[in-house]
Amino acid sequence: MAQQRRMGGQPMFVLSEDSQRTQGRDAQSSNIMAGKAVAESVRTTLGPRGMDKMLVGSSGDVVITNDGATILNEMDIEHPAAQMIVEVAESQEDEVGDGTTTASVLAGNLLGEAEDLIEQDVHATTIVEGYHEAARIALEAIDEQVSEVAVDDDILGQVAESSMTGKGTGGLTAEELGETVVETIRHVETDDGVARENVSVHTQVGASSNATELVPGIVIDEEPAHDGMPTDVEDASIALLDVELELQTGEVDAEYAIDSIDQLNAAIDAEEGELEGYAETIVDSGVDVVFTTDGVDDRVAAKLANEGVLVFENIGSSDAKNVASATGVSRVGSLDDLEEADFGHAEHVRTESYNDDELAFIEGGSAAESVTVFVRGGTKHVVDELERTIGDALDVVATALESGEVVPGAGATEIAIADKVRSEAAGIEGRKQLAITAFADAVDIIPRTLAANTGRDPIDSLVDLRAAHESEGRAGLITDSEDVTIGDPLEHGVVDPADVKREAVESATEAATMIARIDDVISAE
Repeated sequence: MAQQRRMGGQPMFVLSEDSQRTQGRDAQSSNIMAGKAVAESVRTTLGPRGMDKMLVGSSGDVVITNDGATILNEMDIEHPAAQMIVEVAESQEDEVGDGTTTASVLAGNLLGEAEDLIEQDVHATTIVEGYHEAARIALEAIDEQVSEVAVDDDILGQVAESSMTGKGTGGLTAEELGETVVETIRHVETDDGVARENVSVHTQVGASSNATELVPGIVIDEEPAHDGMPTDVEDASIALLDVELELQTGEVDAEYAIDSIDQLNAAIDAEEGELEGYAETIVDSGVDVVFTTDGVDDRVAAKLANEGVLVFENIGSSDAKNVASATGVSRVGSLDDLEEADFGHAEHVRTESYNDDELAFIEGGSAAESVTVFVRGGTKHVVDELERTIGDALDVVATALESGEVVPGAGATEIAIADKVRSEAAGIEGRKQLAITAFADAVDIIPRTLAANTGRDPIDSLVDLRAAHESEGRAGLITDSEDVTIGDPLEHGVVDPADVKREAVESATEAATMIARIDDVISAE
C-alpha cells in the first residue's frame, strides 16, 4: 500500500505503492541483526587457530581463505546495513592492510551491545555519544600500550609473523616468509617513507611454496617474439617502443595490378626492405632487449633473433609502466627517435618456462624502484591464499616501519582498552555511562573469540587475562604448537602495528553508530 498523509482533509500519497517502509524499533532491530550476522560469519577465522571458509560462487568458482575482507567481499550480501560492515573491512584493508576480521567482529559486537541498551530505553543518540567518547578513550589506551622498543628488522619480522600466523603459508613457516617480507619492504624504503606501490606479488602455480623468492625487479607474463632469441641477457640495454614493427598499411583499401614477375619481385623487395630497415635501426642502436606495445612481424623477429636481440611484443600498458619504473627506460613512439639516452638498463633479463606459461624477469634495473615477491605453490588455491597472506604482511610491515609504533598482540591491547574505558566510565554522568561501559564489553569480544578459537573457555580466559593485566601490565593469549598460555606478548614476539588497532576502533565505531541511529528504512521495489 502507498504511504499517505492527510492534508486539508484529503489524503496525499507520498510513496509509491511498490515502496516498503520499516520504522522505529523494527528498523533498528533489522539493521542491527543484519550487521551482527555478517560479523558473526567471520568470527571463527580470528587468531592463530582460526578456521578457513570455503566460498563457492554461482559459477562454481571456489575461494578458500580466512582473510576477513576477502570473505566479506566474496559473500553475496544485499542488506544495506550488513553492507556497511563489509565497508568496515574494506576500509581497514585499504588503510592498514590487516585487522579486517577484528574490525568487523568489533563492529558487530558494538551493534549487539547497542541493541541491549535500546531495549532498556536508552536513546540511540545517547549511545552514539557514549560510543564516540569511549572510542576516544580507547585511542588513548592504545597510545599507552605503544612499545618503547626501536622498530628494527627483528620487530618488523615479528609484525609480519604475527600477521601471517594462522593464515595459509603453504609449506613455509611464518618466520621464513617474514624474513622475505621485511627484506622486500626495506628494498622500497626511501627518505620520504615506504614506496609500497613499488612492491608487486606475482603468483605462479607449480613447485612448492618453498620456491617463493624475492625478485629485485619485476616479473611479467611475456614470452620472446621468436624462439631463436636469447633467453638470458646480462647487463642489458633496454628500449621501450610504441611502434608497430610490421608492414605499414593504409587506411583505405586499394588494389595494385602486377603485370610481370619483375613487378612482383620489386614489391616483395620493397616489403623486405621496409622490414629490414626496422631490424637494422634497432640493431644499430646497440639495444639488447626491446619491449614494444605493438606487434612484431615474424621476419623482423627472425632478423633480430639472428642478431641476438631479445624482443617482447604486444605488452600491456601496465607492464610497460612497470618496465619503465624498474629500468628507467623512456617510451619512444618512432624508430627515428630511438636514441641511447632513452635506453633503460637492467643487470639481468631472463625468461623462464613454468608448465605452459612463459615469464620474463627484469632484475637489477637502474631505476631500482620495483621489487617482486614471486610466489609459488602446488595449487591455485594455495598460491591465491599465500598471495593474500603476503599482501597483508607487506602492508602491516610498511605501516609499522613508517609509524615506528607497535603494540602487544594476542588480545593484550584489547584487554588494556576495555580496562581503561571501564575506569573512565565511572566518572561519566548520566546514561552515557552505560554506553561507554557497553563499549568496553564489546571490546572484550576480541580476547574472548581468540580464547574460543583455541579451545579455551572464553569466560575463564577473560577473567585470567584481566587479572594478569592488573598485576603484570601486559597479558595476552600466547599460542604455541602444544598449548595456549597467558603471558606478555612482547616477550613472545606477538606484536601488531598501533595503527591497525586505531583503525579498527575508529572504523568499527563509525559503522556501529551510523547503523544504530537509523530508525526508518524506506526501500523501493
